[in-house]
Amino acid sequence: MKATATSLPEVLILEPKVFGDERGFFMESFNQKTFDDAVGYHVDFVQDNHSRSARGVLRGLHYQLPPHAQGKLVRVTSGRVFDVAVDLRRSSPRFGRWTGLELSTDRHQQLWIPPGFAHGFLVLSETADFLYKTTDYYSPRAEGAVRWDDARIGIEWPDAGMPPTLSPKDAQAPMLDAAPAFA
Repeated sequence: MKATATSLPEVLILEPKVFGDERGFFMESFNQKTFDDAVGYHVDFVQDNHSRSARGVLRGLHYQLPPHAQGKLVRVTSGRVFDVAVDLRRSSPRFGRWTGLELSTDRHQQLWIPPGFAHGFLVLSETADFLYKTTDYYSPRAEGAVRWDDARIGIEWPDAGMPPTLSPKDAQAPMLDAAPAFA
């Protein structure tokens, strides 16, 4: 597995080895030792999640605060999404900065988003299946969200061919300056 730092050095692009021929492909989508070696420390995952969304659906920017902060290992198994992480650590020199990349079925890349970062994605294909592992269980009391279009963050979302479709919760999320963040 190849690990590449993004503009937020703690957020990593992970590229598994893919073995393909005319029959299809094989890849090891997760191996604990390989993953730990790639990120440089041990990570325990406790939950796997799977969502399917239609073109234009924008989910995020979501996170959980301590003591239930979540790291996420995300990938797309069908379709294409633009995936984003935002640094929410107030003590970080990169607080409020974002990084993003397109994840797709064909590229097989994964994104490691450690605790302390918000996460969101925009579906670019007709539908997309999005899988992610988390380092803590979902906790409604710990959940937080930041507005997807906060000008202070300035995410450059690609054109999905239609206006973003948001959940009511995401449409009402606070701006970065008003949202609870990490120390």
